[in-house]
Parts: sequence; C-alpha cells; structure tokens
Amino acid sequence: METNVLFALSLTVMAGLATGIGSIIALFAKTTNTKFLAGSLGFSAGVMIYVSMIEIFQKSRTYIASATNDTVGYYIAVVSFFVGILLIGLIDYFVPSTEGDIGNLTENETRSIALKRMGFMTALAIGIHNFPEGLATFTSALKDPHLGIAIAV
Repeated sequence: METNVLFALSLTVMAGLATGIGSIIALFAKTTNTKFLAGSLGFSAGVMIYVSMIEIFQKSRTYIASATNDTVGYYIAVVSFFVGILLIGLIDYFVPSTEGDIGNLTENETRSIALKRMGFMTALAIGIHNFPEGLATFTSALKDPHLGIAIAV
C-alpha cells in the first residue's frame, strides 16, 4: 500500500511540475511566436478534450455508478462536466476583456491586450483545473496505475 501511495504521489508531483516547466520555457522566449502559440494551444485542447471525454468521463461514470446505479452515475458525470464548462464560462464573462478605451488603441496594442487576456484566462483555467486534476491523478493512480499515468500525461 505504501508503494502505491508513493507512486501516486510522485506521479502527481511530476504532472504538476510539467506545468511549471512549460511556463519556464515560455518565460525565456525572446519573442512571442503566435503561430507556435496557436498550434500549442490547439494541441493541448485536443489532448485535454480526448482525455476528459474518453478516459476521465468514462471512469468517473463507472465509479459513481458502482456507488449508485448506471443511470445516476451517468447523469452525475454529465452534470459535473457541464458545471465545469459553466464555471469557466462565468469566469470568462466576469473577467474584464480590456483595460481602458480600446477605440484609441493601435492594432498591435489591441492584439497585445487580447494576448494578455488570453494568457490570464489560460493561467486562471490551469489554476482552477490543477487542484481537482491533482486529486484525480492521485486517486486514479491509487486505484489503477495505468489510468493514473494516462491522466498525468
């Protein structure tokens, strides 16, 4: 049991450090390559959607169903998924989109503000999802090491 806990904890720590390592790489970049940024964000979104819908959603439905029944497990998993979407939508709505009067800005200044806002929203979303993701990684690695590795990656 102690080995499983250490494995799950180390997997969770490595997954958490990966975010920091990616941030450090971006911090030392000389210029912002928007094409690389767009491609990276698209790739990350695709990976997260796949893992969320194929791996995490199915496992959560199964675990909830084992405590209740198949129908209740399915509905709780679906409602939880959409509550997460609603939460990030509310954050997107309430975080101001610009600072000051955007009408007097040049195109480059407008793009810079949009890029900063996207960066802020991305950092906020990462922060919000890292806590439950860490819990999911840890608990899934305790239950099934292969699933824990998939979630951590």
